[in-house]
Amino acid sequence: MKKVLLTGAGGFIGRHVLPALIKHGYEVHATFYPGEPIIVGDESIITYECDLLNSKDRNSLIEEIKPTHLLHLAWYTKPKIYWEAIENVRWVEASLDLAVAFSELGGERAVFAGTCAEYDWSYGYCSETVTPVRPSTLYGICKNSLHGVVSQLSKLRGFSYAWSRIFFTYGPHEKPERLVSAIITGLLKGEIVQCSSGIQMRDFLFVEDLAFALATLLESEVNGPVNIGSGQPVAIKTVVTMIAEKLGKIELVEFKNRPLLESQPLLLLANVNKLTSEVGWRPEHTLEEGIDLTINWLKREL
Repeated sequence: MKKVLLTGAGGFIGRHVLPALIKHGYEVHATFYPGEPIIVGDESIITYECDLLNSKDRNSLIEEIKPTHLLHLAWYTKPKIYWEAIENVRWVEASLDLAVAFSELGGERAVFAGTCAEYDWSYGYCSETVTPVRPSTLYGICKNSLHGVVSQLSKLRGFSYAWSRIFFTYGPHEKPERLVSAIITGLLKGEIVQCSSGIQMRDFLFVEDLAFALATLLESEVNGPVNIGSGQPVAIKTVVTMIAEKLGKIELVEFKNRPLLESQPLLLLANVNKLTSEVGWRPEHTLEEGIDLTINWLKREL
């Protein structure tokens, strides 16, 4: 029986991964932070309240489960703050300890959540084999450092691993401060929404597609870093305008011709050749379909 430990099951991405893992035939063991609402939608999923930053709780958990597979998503993700938060360092320590315990208990396959912030963003087009890895934030540095150790550990301990470099995700349960949910929420409330010029091109992926991409990657035998994105560049102005037109609130959007910060490159796009050709996965939702689903969810929540 394939037994997977999913960390961060209550998070934006994690809650969408649960049905994807069930579909792939895993016995799912899911961790939630203490006090976090436990909503899984399937009685077969085994849930745990666990503070993974607590070494005693972390070690007890993995010794009890003895998973064959690990999908590690838990991390500190408070919008805007997480880029330089000291919690990133603590999560490196906890994640390394988790990886070591997983390998010592006979774990076979692990997938970790990395980030496009590991790349040198000045290149714009990000390829796993070509683009330099040169993170400029503590978040990116910590993720990339964890990747380096996990890569070597997998060779020494004999388990298979993949490192998912996730690009720009949106959808239901997204934190309200993030772009898509912030625009939708503001317009639904009848507020004026101010944006930059919106000429920046980004790689957007609907969260349900991301979830199935991660589950498919876990099920595959592909090793090393894998970009997880749509592979399609879309201007931020296009996304904002699409939302406003769907809500009939285009008059509430103001685009400001402000100069871009150095940390905001014109292009950030994933080369997804490895994802499509080796993992064998492609997204099921178009951008418009994903925006529709996100709008409908937020209308119910507000």
